[in-house]
Amino acid sequence: MDRKLTWYILAGMVLGVVVGYAVHIGIPVSEPWFGHLTKTFKLLSDIFLNLIKLLVAPLVLSTIIVGVAHMGDSGALGRIGVRALAWFITASFVSIALGLLMVNLLQPGVGAPIPDAEAARMVGEVKKQDFWDFTLSIFPKNALEALASNNILQILVFSIFSGVALSAIGDKGAPLVRGAEALAEMMLQITGYVMRFAPFAVFGAIAKVVAASGLGILATYFELLIEFYISLVLLWVILLTMGWIFLRQRIWQLFRYIREPLLLAFSTASSEAALPKMFEQLDRFGVPRRISGFMLPLGYSFNLDGSMMYMSFATIFIAQAYGIDLSIGTQVLILLTLMISSKGIAAVPRASLIVITGTLAQFGLPVEGVAMILAIDQFLDMGRTATNVVGNAVATSVITKWEGMLEVPEPAEAERPRAPSHTSHQGHGGLDLLRDKK
Repeated sequence: MDRKLTWYILAGMVLGVVVGYAVHIGIPVSEPWFGHLTKTFKLLSDIFLNLIKLLVAPLVLSTIIVGVAHMGDSGALGRIGVRALAWFITASFVSIALGLLMVNLLQPGVGAPIPDAEAARMVGEVKKQDFWDFTLSIFPKNALEALASNNILQILVFSIFSGVALSAIGDKGAPLVRGAEALAEMMLQITGYVMRFAPFAVFGAIAKVVAASGLGILATYFELLIEFYISLVLLWVILLTMGWIFLRQRIWQLFRYIREPLLLAFSTASSEAALPKMFEQLDRFGVPRRISGFMLPLGYSFNLDGSMMYMSFATIFIAQAYGIDLSIGTQVLILLTLMISSKGIAAVPRASLIVITGTLAQFGLPVEGVAMILAIDQFLDMGRTATNVVGNAVATSVITKWEGMLEVPEPAEAERPRAPSHTSHQGHGGLDLLRDKK
């Protein structure tokens, strides 16, 4: 289904360009039909955006509650869990900060031919809040109000408190944790349904903007794509350098081992598709399955370096395209918001778009900008997914080396998966339990 959806989205994009350009050159702007057609195109993308907004609150609520509640089980993991989270937080901060730096240096959105930029600038003025007002606004006085208004920061605070409390009360809270898991699964399923409408949304978004602006918008898309991939290359350099500090020359060996899952992730734009091969190749690299069985699932929720960079890059790109100036202070607040709100929803298709939507709404930026980047999101997704795989492979290997548990590698070309000989390590029983779950 995912591969078919990709082709449908590409078809929608091409058809949107063709139809939009036909309207652009064939119908004068003064004609009533021009307005009717562009409103119809916009309706398609607006329906999709409303459905995406529908997902934000319940998805963030359920996934953060489940993630925090299950982190309570990591007490048995002790030092490994703490080190893993420290690495994840550091890598996430570096990724988002690099995204903000590059998008401000390269400015791919400046001058983009967005037809309703002036209206969006008037409607989407960034909320002027000082530090004290912003800090107070994070803490909800009514959980239902936060959910109803899609206030992502307040939802996060409530979710974290809920997850910690459920973890603390143990078995008494198990039914609520299972309920949150079921809610997350339900929202994931709904997300799948919503994404089936994506080709129509892409068609509408592209057709509308090309009808109003001509083919100039395609140059903006190309610039965004090239500059985003340049930024990803820099992030790879940083991640591999961080890995080299711990692994030294074995970092290049690791890169050879993960080539296959890396290509699989890039071609399918799916981290999950690469996961089985990732386990196998890390086995051969010398990472005990009891470590990878803990680190990779945790990393898939908390350590998505490519997605982190994309969300900061895309958020500021949208602000630039609509001519909205953001102060350094506001961008730092956006960075912190993305740092927290992106955790826990990695398994959801196009999860980054949901987080971006919530962040744009949080800071009063034009949410309709998401429809603009949706058109090339598949190409951006391929790069950020491959980066997520690299980041998690490096993190897992580094933590294993840090613990003194990295073993002698097997040939990367070996067809036979490693025998589970890692049970000789003692003192990490919690990891064995997690391995059994896998």
